[in-house]
Amino acid sequence: MRLFVGIPVAPAVAGELAATCESLARRATSQQVPLRWLAPATYHVTLKYLGWTRPEVVPAVHEAIVRATAGHQPFRFRAARLGAFARPAKATVVWAGVDDPGALGALAEALDRELSALGFPREQRSFHPHVTLGRLREPADVGGVLLPFSEQVFSETRVEFATLFESLTKPTGSEYRVVLREALGGPKKRPDRQSDPVEPTPFDASAGTEDGWDRHQG
Repeated sequence: MRLFVGIPVAPAVAGELAATCESLARRATSQQVPLRWLAPATYHVTLKYLGWTRPEVVPAVHEAIVRATAGHQPFRFRAARLGAFARPAKATVVWAGVDDPGALGALAEALDRELSALGFPREQRSFHPHVTLGRLREPADVGGVLLPFSEQVFSETRVEFATLFESLTKPTGSEYRVVLREALGGPKKRPDRQSDPVEPTPFDASAGTEDGWDRHQG
């Protein structure tokens, strides 16, 4: 199973982003930029990308998510501004940024710490929360496509759960199946069972994964 922990954006936010993408798609077509747009139902912010993981490991992953979410209360974040990885002049991913007051980053750090105890590698990069909107097979200049919308602000998403998703590759594109959801905050009992360390299957850490951590500098 190819897994990641993430936060789906609120339906209202997904609708606003989708409407903006319709305008972006028209500009991309007129400028001959072959962007592939993601379905609004997939819009999310990734907190921790696990990659290929054996199904029998899911209970241990769930325990780690329980521990990570225990000290975090529900919060809100706002999608704002558009950008691209690695940069607009040479982009492979178009995204909407996230105004994070610190709660998303703190939750991502807690997940990273708890999952590392199972054998998943700790992140070595800064956390860059974003919502992926579109992708390019080859790097291209998207600056002209994004410019009129680069400072656009969208609605808020209320975060009450951390969700473990399975990423499924279909002919029509990626689909994300909810494996489990864990509520933020509230009293949590540390599991009595101690799970064995995980030996994750190596996964592609390049752009185009569901990874919210910033692989692209400059």
